[in-house]
Amino acid sequence: MNMVESMKLRIRSVEYLQMLKRKFTYSQLGEMFELPATVLNRYIMGRVLPNEERAREFIAHFREYYNLEQEIRDRIHCDREGYFDNSPILYDTLLLLEIADQVAERFQETEKILTSETDGIPVACSIAARLGVDAVYARKNREVGVTDYVEETYVPSSSGNLMSLYLPKNAIQKNEKVLIVDDVLRSGETQRALINLAEKSGASIYGIFMVISVGDADLVKGESFFSLVTLQ
Repeated sequence: MNMVESMKLRIRSVEYLQMLKRKFTYSQLGEMFELPATVLNRYIMGRVLPNEERAREFIAHFREYYNLEQEIRDRIHCDREGYFDNSPILYDTLLLLEIADQVAERFQETEKILTSETDGIPVACSIAARLGVDAVYARKNREVGVTDYVEETYVPSSSGNLMSLYLPKNAIQKNEKVLIVDDVLRSGETQRALINLAEKSGASIYGIFMVISVGDADLVKGESFFSLVTLQ
């Protein structure tokens, strides 16, 4: 492991500690790691970094005690109509990093992330940063300053009105392996529009990732499809 990889590992282990601290007291963490609370506090507050051996220990314990799927489910509170506020997920930077880690492990050869504005952007950017690739997003309106767009028009079943997504023409290059990302999959209409945009750009659909899938949306699924949580 080179110096950069070592530093990333050690920093990531501290982020895991910070996530565990939300669920456990310093006393409980001290028993878990057999370390004084004062030492753990210095790590969690970012005053010092653990060495590689201790960083790996922190990561191993995190994987044992932290269930990402359950964490997401605990933050979903539906109203009577079945709608929910996903801001407790999208606003949590550390949670997004853990989501990005799991997606990056599955789609390691991704060359470009594609999403639509607006709620998919935080998820897409976290995954793109983890993989070291660019994230692009399709807009609902044309913007001044961009002359050439790839356009996809569709009819959302919930509204019955024509909707369009616009992607700058050179945002995706031909044959690039594209991972399509969004926060929630309901009907699948927006995601199919993104698939069509990517294909019009000449890209290869490498995978599709949704944080939450609702019901059994009419979207092609298989090994390339990954969702952390499915709600009925």
